[in-house]
Amino acid sequence: MKMQSNNPLLLIKLLALHSLLALSAAQDFDFFYFVQQWPGSYCDTKQGCCYPSTGKPSSDFGIHGLWPNRNDGSYPSNCDSSNPFDASKISDLTSHMQTQWPTLACPSNNGLTFWGHEWDKHGTCSESVLNQHDYFATTLSLKNEINLLQALRTAGIQPNGQKYSLSSIKTAIQQASGYTPWVECNNDLSGNSQLYQIYLCVDSSASGFIECPVFPKGSCGSSIEFPSF
Repeated sequence: MKMQSNNPLLLIKLLALHSLLALSAAQDFDFFYFVQQWPGSYCDTKQGCCYPSTGKPSSDFGIHGLWPNRNDGSYPSNCDSSNPFDASKISDLTSHMQTQWPTLACPSNNGLTFWGHEWDKHGTCSESVLNQHDYFATTLSLKNEINLLQALRTAGIQPNGQKYSLSSIKTAIQQASGYTPWVECNNDLSGNSQLYQIYLCVDSSASGFIECPVFPKGSCGSSIEFPSF
């Protein structure tokens, strides 16, 4: 008995499985961390900082990145080496990014290296929902939705080098945004804990903020400094 060499049903099943696996790989995350950093805390460390070639950034939280993450705390990274950062794709956003997403790395530069790193490491893992231009445009839009510095100042928390309770910082942001933040600290030149980065979570379609399914590891002291810049 001669076996049939072609099985259309089997072929369809294999193609469907391949498509499902490809989709699963492309959407290998559950939510985003939207991370903003306080420039005063970035600079007041042993490594120091360098202002970008466009000049000293404003005294405001700057974007660090929009990072795909999984509910188990792990995250994908460097997902598509065939689609590297291309500055020409965001040329209409560059001036806005220089003010809202400034680099503080040394030596002084125009920010392209920083943005390229964020796209190559994190942005490529969100290609199922955001192309390169949309990744940066969406992140800029998210920053405009919640003014972190204003939220803190409204609560009497000023970037003046004084210490504030961690709980008061979290409460101020939660009351202004409606969502629970995660606060990351670093240490200044004297070893004091200071407010460094604030994390909020965004749904997997990058369409809006959500409560964080999981927070990063690490902790701050109960009282932390908020340095000037």
